[in-house]
Amino acid sequence: MKNKKRIVVLDTETTGMNSVSPPYLNHRIIEIGAIEIINRRFTGKKFHSYIKPDRLIEENAIKVHGITDNFLSDKPSFKDIAKDFFNYIKNSELVIHNASFDVGFINQEFSILSKKIQDISNFCSITDTLKIARKLFPGKKNTLDALCIRYKIKNSHRILHGAILDAFLLGKLYLLMTSNQESISFDKNIRNKRDFECSKNLIIKKNPSLKILRANKQELELHTKYLRYLKNKKTCIS
Repeated sequence: MKNKKRIVVLDTETTGMNSVSPPYLNHRIIEIGAIEIINRRFTGKKFHSYIKPDRLIEENAIKVHGITDNFLSDKPSFKDIAKDFFNYIKNSELVIHNASFDVGFINQEFSILSKKIQDISNFCSITDTLKIARKLFPGKKNTLDALCIRYKIKNSHRILHGAILDAFLLGKLYLLMTSNQESISFDKNIRNKRDFECSKNLIIKKNPSLKILRANKQELELHTKYLRYLKNKKTCIS
Protein backbone atom coordinates (compact mmCIF):
# COMPACT_ATOMS: atom_id res chain seq x y z
CA MET A 1 0.00 0.00 0.00
CA LYS A 2 1.39 3.37 -1.05
CA ASN A 3 2.07 5.99 1.57
CA LYS A 4 -0.54 8.71 1.63
CA LYS A 5 0.81 12.20 1.02
CA ARG A 6 0.03 14.35 4.08
CA ILE A 7 -0.18 18.10 3.59
CA VAL A 8 -0.76 20.61 6.37
CA VAL A 9 -1.94 24.03 5.21
CA LEU A 10 -0.92 26.57 7.82
CA ASP A 11 -1.37 30.23 8.70
CA THR A 12 -0.44 32.40 11.69
CA GLU A 13 -1.41 35.77 13.12
CA THR A 14 1.08 37.86 15.06
CA THR A 15 1.40 40.85 17.41
CA GLY A 16 2.90 42.98 14.62
CA MET A 17 3.12 43.11 10.86
CA ASN A 18 6.82 43.91 10.52
CA SER A 19 8.56 40.89 9.00
CA VAL A 20 12.17 42.03 9.18
CA SER A 21 14.79 39.33 9.87
CA PRO A 22 14.71 37.64 13.31
CA PRO A 23 13.86 38.40 16.05
CA TYR A 24 11.05 40.28 14.23
CA LEU A 25 11.31 43.26 16.57
CA ASN A 26 10.27 40.94 19.41
CA HIS A 27 6.87 40.20 17.91
CA ARG A 28 5.13 36.92 18.77
CA ILE A 29 2.55 34.50 17.36
CA ILE A 30 -0.99 34.94 18.70
CA GLU A 31 -2.91 32.44 16.54
CA ILE A 32 -2.09 29.27 14.62
CA GLY A 33 -4.50 27.61 12.21
CA ALA A 34 -3.67 24.40 10.32
CA ILE A 35 -5.77 22.04 8.20
CA GLU A 36 -4.90 18.54 6.97
CA ILE A 37 -5.12 17.40 3.35
CA ILE A 38 -4.38 13.79 2.37
CA ASN A 39 -4.38 12.66 -1.26
CA ARG A 40 -5.72 16.10 -2.26
CA ARG A 41 -8.76 15.82 0.01
CA PHE A 42 -9.57 17.71 3.19
CA THR A 43 -9.77 15.20 6.03
CA GLY A 44 -11.53 17.43 8.57
CA LYS A 45 -8.61 17.20 11.01
CA LYS A 46 -7.22 20.54 12.12
CA PHE A 47 -5.03 22.30 14.65
CA HIS A 48 -6.18 25.68 15.95
CA SER A 49 -5.11 27.72 18.93
CA TYR A 50 -5.03 31.31 20.13
CA ILE A 51 -1.86 32.11 22.06
CA LYS A 52 -1.09 34.61 24.80
CA PRO A 53 2.07 36.40 23.61
CA ASP A 54 3.19 38.13 26.85
CA ARG A 55 3.46 41.42 25.03
CA LEU A 56 1.02 44.00 23.62
CA ILE A 57 -0.44 43.73 20.13
CA GLU A 58 0.21 46.65 17.80
CA GLU A 59 -2.78 48.68 16.63
CA ASN A 60 -2.04 48.13 12.92
CA ALA A 61 -2.08 44.36 13.52
CA ILE A 62 -5.42 44.50 15.36
CA LYS A 63 -6.92 46.28 12.33
CA VAL A 64 -5.93 43.28 10.21
CA HIS A 65 -6.93 40.31 12.39
CA GLY A 66 -9.15 41.88 15.09
CA ILE A 67 -7.48 39.95 17.94
CA THR A 68 -7.07 42.04 21.09
CA ASP A 69 -4.89 41.83 24.21
CA ASN A 70 -7.98 41.37 26.36
CA PHE A 71 -9.20 38.45 24.23
CA LEU A 72 -5.86 36.65 24.65
CA SER A 73 -5.53 37.25 28.39
CA ASP A 74 -6.79 33.76 29.35
CA LYS A 75 -5.33 31.85 26.39
CA PRO A 76 -2.42 29.37 26.65
CA SER A 77 1.19 30.39 26.04
CA PHE A 78 3.12 28.87 23.15
CA LYS A 79 4.92 26.50 25.54
CA ASP A 80 1.53 25.05 26.51
CA ILE A 81 0.63 24.10 22.93
CA ALA A 82 4.12 23.54 21.49
CA LYS A 83 4.18 19.73 21.84
CA ASP A 84 0.75 19.18 20.30
CA PHE A 85 1.53 21.61 17.49
CA PHE A 86 4.88 19.99 16.69
CA ASN A 87 3.35 16.50 16.66
CA TYR A 88 0.65 17.77 14.28
CA ILE A 89 3.05 19.24 11.70
CA LYS A 90 6.08 16.90 11.84
CA ASN A 91 6.77 14.64 8.85
CA SER A 92 4.30 16.55 6.71
CA GLU A 93 4.49 18.98 3.81
CA LEU A 94 3.68 22.45 5.15
CA VAL A 95 1.86 24.67 2.66
CA ILE A 96 2.11 28.35 3.62
CA HIS A 97 1.54 31.63 1.79
CA ASN A 98 4.68 33.77 2.10
CA ALA A 99 6.30 30.94 4.05
CA SER A 100 9.38 32.84 5.23
CA PHE A 101 7.16 35.05 7.42
CA ASP A 102 5.30 32.24 9.22
CA VAL A 103 8.24 29.85 9.39
CA GLY A 104 10.44 32.58 10.84
CA PHE A 105 7.96 33.23 13.63
CA ILE A 106 7.40 29.53 14.32
CA ASN A 107 11.15 28.89 14.49
CA GLN A 108 11.53 31.81 16.87
CA GLU A 109 8.84 30.42 19.19
CA PHE A 110 10.39 26.95 19.25
CA SER A 111 13.93 28.25 19.71
CA ILE A 112 12.84 30.16 22.81
CA LEU A 113 11.72 26.87 24.34
CA SER A 114 14.17 24.27 23.08
CA LYS A 115 17.55 23.87 21.44
CA LYS A 116 16.31 20.67 19.77
CA ILE A 117 13.89 22.50 17.48
CA GLN A 118 15.55 25.49 15.87
CA ASP A 119 14.21 25.06 12.34
CA ILE A 120 10.98 23.22 11.50
CA SER A 121 12.23 22.63 7.94
CA ASN A 122 14.37 19.88 9.48
CA PHE A 123 11.16 18.05 10.39
CA CYS A 124 8.83 19.12 7.55
CA SER A 125 9.10 20.09 3.91
CA ILE A 126 7.96 23.65 3.14
CA THR A 127 5.93 24.74 0.10
CA ASP A 128 5.41 28.47 -0.42
CA THR A 129 2.21 29.19 -2.37
CA LEU A 130 3.32 32.79 -2.92
CA LYS A 131 6.22 31.49 -5.03
CA ILE A 132 3.84 29.21 -6.94
CA ALA A 133 1.45 32.12 -7.57
CA ARG A 134 4.25 34.39 -8.81
CA LYS A 135 5.26 31.75 -11.36
CA LEU A 136 1.67 31.32 -12.51
CA PHE A 137 0.81 35.03 -12.50
CA PRO A 138 4.03 37.04 -12.93
CA GLY A 139 3.65 40.75 -12.34
CA LYS A 140 0.17 40.41 -10.82
CA LYS A 141 -1.03 40.90 -7.27
CA ASN A 142 -0.84 37.55 -5.49
CA THR A 143 -2.30 38.15 -2.04
CA LEU A 144 -4.76 35.61 -0.65
CA ASP A 145 -7.68 37.93 -1.47
CA ALA A 146 -6.44 38.55 -5.02
CA LEU A 147 -6.03 34.81 -5.64
CA CYS A 148 -9.51 34.06 -4.28
CA ILE A 149 -10.95 36.55 -6.79
CA ARG A 150 -8.85 35.10 -9.61
CA TYR A 151 -9.96 31.55 -8.86
CA LYS A 152 -13.57 32.54 -8.10
CA ILE A 153 -13.47 31.30 -4.50
CA LYS A 154 -16.13 33.00 -2.40
CA ASN A 155 -14.60 34.80 0.56
CA SER A 156 -17.08 37.63 1.08
CA HIS A 157 -17.51 36.43 4.68
CA ARG A 158 -13.80 37.13 5.32
CA ILE A 159 -13.89 40.63 6.82
CA LEU A 160 -10.78 40.16 8.96
CA HIS A 161 -7.82 37.82 8.66
CA GLY A 162 -8.04 34.69 10.80
CA ALA A 163 -5.57 31.81 10.81
CA ILE A 164 -8.02 28.89 10.55
CA LEU A 165 -10.19 30.44 7.83
CA ASP A 166 -7.15 31.66 5.87
CA ALA A 167 -5.67 28.16 6.06
CA PHE A 168 -8.90 26.72 4.65
CA LEU A 169 -8.95 29.26 1.80
CA LEU A 170 -5.28 28.62 1.10
CA GLY A 171 -5.91 24.88 0.96
CA LYS A 172 -8.51 25.43 -1.76
CA LEU A 173 -6.14 27.72 -3.64
CA TYR A 174 -3.24 25.27 -3.35
CA LEU A 175 -5.32 22.45 -4.86
CA LEU A 176 -6.27 24.73 -7.74
CA MET A 177 -2.79 26.11 -8.34
CA THR A 178 -1.35 22.59 -8.50
CA SER A 179 -4.01 21.26 -10.87
CA ASN A 180 -5.19 22.17 -14.37
CA GLN A 181 -8.51 23.62 -13.22
CA GLU A 182 -9.20 27.29 -13.81
CA SER A 183 -11.89 27.72 -11.18
CA ILE A 184 -13.59 25.87 -8.36
CA SER A 185 -16.97 26.05 -6.69
CA PHE A 186 -16.42 26.86 -3.03
CA ASP A 187 -19.66 25.09 -2.13
CA LYS A 188 -20.01 22.13 -4.50
CA ASN A 189 -16.49 20.72 -4.35
CA ILE A 190 -16.42 20.20 -0.60
CA ARG A 191 -16.02 16.46 -0.21
CA ASN A 192 -17.85 15.91 3.04
CA LYS A 193 -19.36 17.59 6.07
CA ARG A 194 -16.05 17.60 7.92
CA ASP A 195 -14.76 20.26 5.52
CA PHE A 196 -17.39 22.62 6.90
CA GLU A 197 -16.10 21.90 10.41
CA CYS A 198 -12.58 22.80 9.24
CA SER A 199 -13.75 26.24 8.16
CA LYS A 200 -15.56 26.71 11.48
CA ASN A 201 -18.91 27.09 9.69
CA LEU A 202 -17.69 30.31 8.11
CA ILE A 203 -19.10 29.36 4.73
CA ILE A 204 -22.31 31.33 4.77
CA LYS A 205 -24.02 30.20 1.57
CA LYS A 206 -24.90 26.54 1.31
CA ASN A 207 -26.71 24.91 -1.60
CA PRO A 208 -30.48 25.35 -1.07
CA SER A 209 -32.51 22.14 -1.16
CA LEU A 210 -34.57 21.69 -4.35
CA LYS A 211 -38.36 21.83 -4.15
CA ILE A 212 -39.99 18.48 -4.99
CA LEU A 213 -43.03 18.73 -7.30
CA ARG A 214 -45.19 15.59 -7.21
CA ALA A 215 -47.65 14.61 -9.99
CA ASN A 216 -51.34 15.05 -9.18
CA LYS A 217 -54.03 12.36 -9.71
CA GLN A 218 -54.98 13.56 -13.20
CA GLU A 219 -51.35 13.64 -14.35
CA LEU A 220 -50.75 10.10 -13.03
CA GLU A 221 -53.86 8.80 -14.91
CA LEU A 222 -52.72 10.45 -18.17
CA HIS A 223 -49.25 8.97 -17.71
CA THR A 224 -50.74 5.45 -17.22
CA LYS A 225 -52.86 5.84 -20.36
CA TYR A 226 -49.81 6.94 -22.33
CA LEU A 227 -47.81 3.89 -21.19
CA ARG A 228 -50.68 1.61 -22.30
CA TYR A 229 -50.71 3.37 -25.68
CA LEU A 230 -46.98 2.77 -26.12
CA LYS A 231 -47.39 -0.89 -25.13
CA ASN A 232 -50.15 -1.44 -27.66
CA LYS A 233 -48.02 0.18 -30.37
CA LYS A 234 -45.13 -2.13 -29.37
CA THR A 235 -42.86 0.86 -29.04
CA CYS A 236 -39.52 0.29 -27.33
CA ILE A 237 -39.20 2.22 -24.13
CA SER A 238 -35.55 2.79 -23.19
